[in-house]
Amino acid sequence: MQKFSVGDIDIPLDGSLFFIAGPCIIESRDMAIAVAEELQRIGKEEEVTFIFKGSYRKANRSSASSFTGIGDREALEILAFIRERFGMPVLTDVHETTEVEVAAPYVDVLQIPAFLSRQTELLVAAGRSGRVVNIKKGQFMAPEDMALAAAKVSATGNSRIMLTERGSSFGYHNLVVDFRGIPQMAETGYPVIYDATHSLQLPGAGNGVSGGERQYLLPLARAAVAAGVNGLFFEVHPDPASALSDAATQIALRDFAGVIKELRQLSVCMQSIHSH
Repeated sequence: MQKFSVGDIDIPLDGSLFFIAGPCIIESRDMAIAVAEELQRIGKEEEVTFIFKGSYRKANRSSASSFTGIGDREALEILAFIRERFGMPVLTDVHETTEVEVAAPYVDVLQIPAFLSRQTELLVAAGRSGRVVNIKKGQFMAPEDMALAAAKVSATGNSRIMLTERGSSFGYHNLVVDFRGIPQMAETGYPVIYDATHSLQLPGAGNGVSGGERQYLLPLARAAVAAGVNGLFFEVHPDPASALSDAATQIALRDFAGVIKELRQLSVCMQSIHSH
């Protein structure tokens, strides 16, 4: 398995999960800091490692009238502040090659959205930035095809790559997760992450916004841990009902500690099974 550093942490962790978590989009400085403070508290209490995530801009919303951000520079400066204040690596999405140069100085990880996972120029630009690159598997892609996406990044000399499963299109307005994809993507030699919240989406099913089935979060996250993921990805919000994006699938911040506790315990059990 390819090993590399993300900020001050080494990925993948030996024998334990790491977590990527944060709001779907940076809605305000106070909200982002409140989430980071809770992640830091959970991290110390449960002895787990977090990478903070937050999109500085959303470019692929269902509707043209949907919220896309508070302003690029302001949101990126909030991410940089969180990295500095909490000593926590940070991740954000990029959608075009021009965004890579803008965002890279502020973050540790550049994420390629699922819809863009075959965009060669974007993958190459992200690789050349020197940042860790997290590639979301397209809803239309087979797991083994992710090796080709990773190769576009690694051809730049950057092998600091993570691959993320987030469900596959199943007809209209629905996603399913084929957990065979976890070990299949692991065959690339790169760390594999399961996106536990986007996998619950019902794309376009909410009259101009994505719906979702948050009630299935823990069963699917448990399955991903059992299937052998290296990390888990969650979107969390202090008040999901009022979230300006992905309101149907973000986890309430007050409930997140319990989710992490259960998944960490399951991970320990799985490690014990594998060690015998």
